[in-house]
Formats: sequence, structure tokens, C-alpha cells
Amino acid sequence: MIYIQDKRLTLRDGRCLAYADNGNTSSKTVILFLHGAFSVGDASRLTPVLQSKNTHLICPSLPGWGTSSPVADITKYARTIAHDMSVLLSHLHPDLNHLKLYICGHSLGAVTARILYDSPYNLFSYGRCISGLILLSPHPAPHNHRDYAKHLSWLEYLVAGPPARYLPFNLTARVVKGAIQKKLKSEEDALQFIRQWLFDPMKEDELERFMQWKEESEVEDGQFESCLARNAMESVASTWQGFMDIAEVYHSGWSNSRRDEHREVPIKILEGGHLSTLFRLDDVWRELLA
Repeated sequence: MIYIQDKRLTLRDGRCLAYADNGNTSSKTVILFLHGAFSVGDASRLTPVLQSKNTHLICPSLPGWGTSSPVADITKYARTIAHDMSVLLSHLHPDLNHLKLYICGHSLGAVTARILYDSPYNLFSYGRCISGLILLSPHPAPHNHRDYAKHLSWLEYLVAGPPARYLPFNLTARVVKGAIQKKLKSEEDALQFIRQWLFDPMKEDELERFMQWKEESEVEDGQFESCLARNAMESVASTWQGFMDIAEVYHSGWSNSRRDEHREVPIKILEGGHLSTLFRLDDVWRELLA
């Protein structure tokens, strides 16, 4: 297929859903990858593992990020995202028969992945097709874990932790936005921001795994960092609403009990640094898609 980074789908309420996809569009093995903060749907790199398994990789830009429209009512995020992903999947794979859907969420995207996994079938009919759930660097559900804030980075603490919940007018998000906004005006500044935010805090073993991953994946020095920087710039080029809504999404009461507990669906949780789990993802695909 000819790769196009920013495809657009017009939703029933007039909003826009941006996405990218790669691989075999006729495949019955579908991977829905949900990105984290300061990113967009990017399917430009289909790993050799996913190619060998003949998969179709679908990467939407979540509401309020990139060119995807924000949700109209943030209090209805769960219902809206279930509808949006149903529309996207039905557009690309209208036939549910024998479809195997693997949902993979990274960081904030892991929250959305859990929402879809727990959604009733009348809201997310493709829930019947879920064959695996992969959560990368997930955060604990704040309504289930009193000490959830201890597991957040300083940036996450300000944007999604107690300050974001108890200070009025979304004040902390506005302050953080003001501090970050100027860092995403040029690719050079964005690259510096990405390195300070994601790479500088890496532990030695994570850096070693990153170097190993680059060599195995034939990624040139600086290529991965530049891609992250460009995606970060693109994620807020049209709107900052996705960023401003982080606290509401994170505290929206997700992580409920799945409605069909008799149906066994593999769940893989990769703990670790914000990026280090991505470097281990191919191992998960080899196991789940065997």
C-alpha cells in the first residue's frame, strides 16, 4: 500500500478523526495502536515482525491531538472514543467475521485501550473481536489506587495528578502548556525537549536496550528522536485540547470489570520507562501472533 501519514475520516457529528495505517489492509489480524501524550497516529514503521505476520496496523490520532477533533463533551469521553474507534474500524474492516483485533496502548493511550477493552458491545461492537490487550508503561487507575501519584513523573503529576484535580480552571495544565508551548515551535527546540523529557531520565540498562533496539531495527542515530520531535510538534499544531483534557480522561473512571469474564483474552503489561517498553514490543508481538 502507498503510505499516507495523515488520513482523515469525517465522523457523524462533523468531527474529524485522523489516522495512519500500514500493512495488509485485507488482513484479518488487526493492530490498533493508541499513542501517548505529545504524539499522533504514526504507522510509518511496520516492524519486520508485523510484516511477517501479515498484519494491518492502524494508528489513530486520539481526540484533541494532531488533526483529530476534540470530543464535544469531555465527560462523555469513554462513550465518544468507543464510537470513534468503531467508526474507524468499520470503515477499514466492515466484516467482523474471523477478525482478530489486538489493542495496544502506550502511556496515556493505555487508558484509552482499557476504556475500549471494558466498553459494552453495544458501544464498541469490535470488542467481540479483541484477541489481545497490550499496555505499555501504563499508569495505575487513580480511583483504584490511593497512591497513584507516586508513580507519575513530575510532568504527569502536574498535568494529571492531585494539583490538576483540585486547582480550579485547569490551572496547572495552562501553566505547563505555557512552559512547553515555546519548546515545540521548531524542530530543533522540540528535539531538545524530547531528549530532556524522555531520554535524559533513562537508566543505564534502558539506554543499552535502546542502543540494541536501534541496531536490530536498523535505525540510524538521531532518526528515532527526530521522529518523536516531529510528532510532538504535529500533536499540538492544530489544538492543545488533547493536552488540556488529560486530567479529565485519566480520572474518568476507567478500569472496570470486563463484562464477559468467561472469555479469556491475553493481557500483556510492560512496565518501565516511557520509551523502554516500546523497545520490547516486538517480543510481545512474536508471542501473541505466534
